Amino acid sequence: MRIHTALIVLSLVACLPLHASAATVNLTATLDGPSANAGAGSGSPGLGAATMDFDTVTKVLSWNISWSGLNGSPTAMHFHGPATPVQSAGVQVGVGVAGPPVIGNEVLDAVKEADLLAGLYYLNLHTSTDPGGEIRGQVLVVVTGPSLGPLGIAAVLSLLGLAIHRKLRA
Repeated sequence: MRIHTALIVLSLVACLPLHASAATVNLTATLDGPSANAGAGSGSPGLGAATMDFDTVTKVLSWNISWSGLNGSPTAMHFHGPATPVQSAGVQVGVGVAGPPVIGNEVLDAVKEADLLAGLYYLNLHTSTDPGGEIRGQVLVVVTGPSLGPLGIAAVLSLLGLAIHRKLRA
């Protein structure tokens, strides 16, 4: 009986938040020539990769972007949006080209946050041979597997407690 009571108390404690923490959203983008110019392509053999994190509390978007194999010299790089992979849109956040890699961050307002998290931003790397953008990639939220979380853990512990209680009574 004491084990069952202890497990119930433990499961209730597991439901309580341990601490307030920022929720970080991981994002990624793969940049290439065929995706440039709203999907019409640039013919570039260049490739790029970007990993990004967005802190939903501080509203800071951080990035690490690399590329190789470009036809021209990089002249500018931006986050554009809102747009789907086959649309063009205006510049939302300047990135710079002092790299690769280019590492930086920017605080986003609520509208930019919503568009970013909805998958409506893309990265565009402009070069001397393709001022409109030599390589481009849509920014996507990285989806991870499901997590039990505190309530799921509490449910598992409650079921475990009930099973132990029934076993002890038998």
